[in-house]
Amino acid sequence: MIVASIIKVKGSGVFTIASGCQLAETAKLLSQKRIGAVIVTKADGSVCGVLSERDIVNAIAKEGAQVLVKPVGDFMSGNVITCKLSDTIDHCMALMTDRRFRHLPVVEEGQLKGIISIGDVVKHRINETEQEAEALREYIATG
Repeated sequence: MIVASIIKVKGSGVFTIASGCQLAETAKLLSQKRIGAVIVTKADGSVCGVLSERDIVNAIAKEGAQVLVKPVGDFMSGNVITCKLSDTIDHCMALMTDRRFRHLPVVEEGQLKGIISIGDVVKHRINETEQEAEALREYIATG
């Protein structure tokens, strides 16, 4: 299976912010939308970073509450690793596990096409495994 199959089910909607937005504003967005990360974009819409709940917690732990008025660009994870719609789910799962992050932007030709989380990948993998098991049961039953 490929990333496009997750995006087809999940949808391609992604919450984005500019790197100049305040950390507090971004925390409020994450809370209101019940999401774990937001994509930071440049004026042209290209991805320049990811800011997760973990990034916000780390910033507050290191610098205190006054950090909440500082810009997201100071705390986002830069050097963003992305995937393509044609990448396999197994590839993305390995990438997220090896690099220890939970959100992976989907980018094609420099344009953001969606985002997948480790939860999306695991859910899709479980569904795939259940379908395979059902197909094997049917095969065995019809002999």
